[in-house]
Amino acid sequence: MTENKRFAETASDTNVPAVMTAVVQRGYGSPEVLHLEQVAVPSPEAGHVLIRVAAAGLDRGVWHVMAGLPYLVRPMFGMSTPRQPIPGVDVAGTVVGLGPDTDGFAIGDRVFGSAVGSFAEYAVANASSLAAMPEGLSFDEAAAIPVSGLTAIEAVHTHGRVQSGQRVLVTGASGGVGSYAVQLAAAAGAEVTGVASGAKADFVLSLGAVRSIDYTTTNVTDLPDRYDLIVDVNGRLPLGRLIRTLTPTGALVIVGGEDGGRLTGGIQRQFGARLRSAFTRRRLGFFITSEERADLLEVARMVESGALRSTLTTVCPLDEVRQAITDLEAGIVRGKAVLRIAD
Repeated sequence: MTENKRFAETASDTNVPAVMTAVVQRGYGSPEVLHLEQVAVPSPEAGHVLIRVAAAGLDRGVWHVMAGLPYLVRPMFGMSTPRQPIPGVDVAGTVVGLGPDTDGFAIGDRVFGSAVGSFAEYAVANASSLAAMPEGLSFDEAAAIPVSGLTAIEAVHTHGRVQSGQRVLVTGASGGVGSYAVQLAAAAGAEVTGVASGAKADFVLSLGAVRSIDYTTTNVTDLPDRYDLIVDVNGRLPLGRLIRTLTPTGALVIVGGEDGGRLTGGIQRQFGARLRSAFTRRRLGFFITSEERADLLEVARMVESGALRSTLTTVCPLDEVRQAITDLEAGIVRGKAVLRIAD
C-alpha cells in the first residue's frame, strides 16, 4: 500500500493538501540553517493524529537542536544533521487526520500539546501528547504553554514538592519555564522571589513573585536569604553557592543549563547535584521532562480556573523564524514567543 493511499484511508478531512510549507534544517549551526521549503504532508500512524498547525511555540530546546549544541545531544538527534529536519515541538491547532486505532479525538477538535516538527503547516502528534485546548484561549496563547508549562509543573510540584508558606527562588524567572514556575509556586501559596534582568522585573512581579532580583547588579547567592526550594532554570550560578542558599532541608531542582561549554552544556552540574545529594539532608537533582498527558490536562485545568495564564508576549509569522530564534537566544523575549502559522 502506498503512503498516499494509506493517508487517504486514515484521514477524514478531504481538504488536506499533499504538500505544505515548513521550516527545514539540513544541518546544524546558526539560524541561517533554517529555510522555508515545500515538503510532503506527513501521515498519521496508529495512535497518532494529523494537526493543521495554527501556532507553534519556541523554546531553548529548539535552539539546542538547531545549533547541535551541546555536542552531547547529537547522538540522540543526529550526528551531522538532524534526523527530524523540521524543528518545533509546542503546537496548537486543529485535528484533520486520525491514524488507525486512534481514540480520544475527532476531526475538527482544537488541541494543544507536543508534536513532531511543529514549525510547519501540518504536523503529526501522538494522541497521548495532546489535550483539548482550554476554553477562552487563542491558538497563539495555547502554543506558548506545553513544553515550558509541563517542565515547570515537574520542577515545582513533582520534584520540588512545593508547599504553602515556603520560600521559593526561581532563576531565569522571566523566561519560558521560569515564568510558569513562578506562577505555579505562587498559586501553591509559596512566597516567590524571581531572578531576572531589571528590565523584566515588572513582568516577573506580574506573575505572582513578591520580589524580583536583578542578576546584572546582584548575585542572589550573596544575599542572606535562604530558600526552601530553588528552581534553577538558567544554569549560570555555581552549584555550591546555590546549595548554600538553601535551608538545611531545602530542595534544588536544576532545569537545563546554558554555560557548560559546547561539549556538555553544563550537564556536569546536574550530575554533581545528584552526587552531592547523597551527603546532605537537602534534595538536589534534575530531571528530563516526561510530557505526561495527565500533567497536560492539569495545565489545561489550571488555565481554565485562572490559576495559570499563558506567558505569550511575542508572535511572529513563520517566515520570521530566524529572527525569532535570534531574539530568543539574545534574551530579548519575555515569557514565550510563538510562530503564527495559520489564522
